[in-house]
Amino acid sequence: MMQRIFIIFLFALVSCSQKNEPKAKDQLYLPTKHIALEGLNHPWSISFLSENEALISEKDGNLLRVDLETKEKHIVKGFPTDLTDSIRVIHFGDNSGIFEVLLDNDFKKNQWIYLAYTAKKKGLGTTTKVVRAKFDKDSLYNHETLLVAEPYTKEYFHYGGGMTFGTDEKLYITIGERLFWERDEPEIPIAQDVTDKRGKIYRINPDGSIPEDNPDFGPNAVPGIYALGIRNTQGIAVQPETGKIWFTEHGTIQGDEINILKAGANYGWPNVTTGRLRSNDYNPPKLEDVTFTAPTWFWTHTVAPTGLTFYTGKEFPIWKNNLFVPGLSRGSLWRFRIEDETIKSAEELFIDDRVRIRKVKQSPNGKLYILTDEDNGKLIEIKTQ
Repeated sequence: MMQRIFIIFLFALVSCSQKNEPKAKDQLYLPTKHIALEGLNHPWSISFLSENEALISEKDGNLLRVDLETKEKHIVKGFPTDLTDSIRVIHFGDNSGIFEVLLDNDFKKNQWIYLAYTAKKKGLGTTTKVVRAKFDKDSLYNHETLLVAEPYTKEYFHYGGGMTFGTDEKLYITIGERLFWERDEPEIPIAQDVTDKRGKIYRINPDGSIPEDNPDFGPNAVPGIYALGIRNTQGIAVQPETGKIWFTEHGTIQGDEINILKAGANYGWPNVTTGRLRSNDYNPPKLEDVTFTAPTWFWTHTVAPTGLTFYTGKEFPIWKNNLFVPGLSRGSLWRFRIEDETIKSAEELFIDDRVRIRKVKQSPNGKLYILTDEDNGKLIEIKTQ
């Protein structure tokens, strides 16, 4: 009898231990970091020329062509000469530098690439500028200016600088409102003023002309505005399943958001925010007949979300069509599962190995990469064990 009880107890113990152990199949999908390239100077963006070659923009340095097999880096010549000095040269909190690098949808035929960066003008300051140029080997030529987010100012903050092509083949550009303190807002807040180029998301044709079906903000509005009420959007990406465009938004004291881009939408800054304003003494003016668009998601702590992407690769099947959002402030990488326009679940990855992340991007063959915002910046591939 005792022997029988002992056998039953032993069987139960083995069953419990097996239940608590991760299954072999689950172990295959545990994400790990593998350095693909390092020695980058605060990298901001990456666009793949092929599976093993890419263009990387360094916020504190140059536009590079890199080879992921040989680890070689080549500085691309012919970058616009009005690029401002690197970050922190003038001010520790200086946000200026090279931002997005983006290939034309028909790049293999036309060789156009698109660049967002901080341009300077002597005596006036800096602003966000978007150009396109032909890329041949390691040089840029035939430069064309698409957008200059005037005015040039002495502020070194909140340039925006995110870009993506929509499924409509239009170019979407994010421009920040450029202020650090809300108390410095004019009577009509910058991001709410349709006559001011700052604090907006633009939709233009690849050659810089304005699509006829853009939303109408009135006769005095800046041409090309697609949405307003933006503080400092750096990340913008297309959801492959639906063609919808999603973007991240930097808050102040909390208030970081994920939004879905809608034509003519007003995302509220600085009149509404899910966080708090920096200037306790600032009260935004009441705006008549204005409807604000609520965020799809917001954090209750500061994340500083940046360049997001949707995953369609094969290495992590359970991540299929999930949204990935990196963060600067907490050095985090978030995975979101989405149904329609609703975020159903959120997971923070690598919580035991935090590093400032500027961009998450997928290669042509579906590999998932992150760019770290460090003096010794890295391109890191996310792989299974």
